[in-house]
Formats: sequence, C-alpha cells, structure tokens
Amino acid sequence: MKACIIKVLGKVQGVGFRFYTNKKAKELGLHGFVKNMRDGSVYIEVEGEEGKLDEFIIWVNHGPEWARVDEVIIQSKPLENFVDFVVR
Repeated sequence: MKACIIKVLGKVQGVGFRFYTNKKAKELGLHGFVKNMRDGSVYIEVEGEEGKLDEFIIWVNHGPEWARVDEVIIQSKPLENFVDFVVR
C-alpha cells in the first residue's frame, strides 16, 4: 500500500474534475478524497495498491475531457487508512 498527495493545476475547476476523479478512484479501488482549492487547483489525497495508484496518477495527468492539466505535483505521505473515496 502506498499513499500520496496530488495537486493538479490548470483548468481543473468547473469541468467535472472532482466528479471524474472520484469515479476513477472508485474504479481502481483507491481510497481518499478530492477537493477544490481557493487557488483554482484540485487537491487529492489518495491511497491504495501501488500499481493502481500509478494508473490513477497517469489518468490525473490528463483528467476529464474538458479539463486542461498544466502541472501535477505529487508527494508521498503516510497511510491514513481511508475507507472510501469522497468529494469534499
């Protein structure tokens, strides 16, 4: 199991980014949360199997069709044992 914080910058608010992030995380069996930040970015805390997390990160680098991802910042974090993935 692995956990990380992901900050996504670009045109990522008002384009369904949180909705599709939630959907993708649940498809992959990942846990954590996603939320919009005041600076226009999207903040994600996510944890799960390393291979699934890698697949999720690849998806985040593109996001949903209407988004424009300019930068993705990833940092490791300790596991928190989230029980689900939610939109905050």
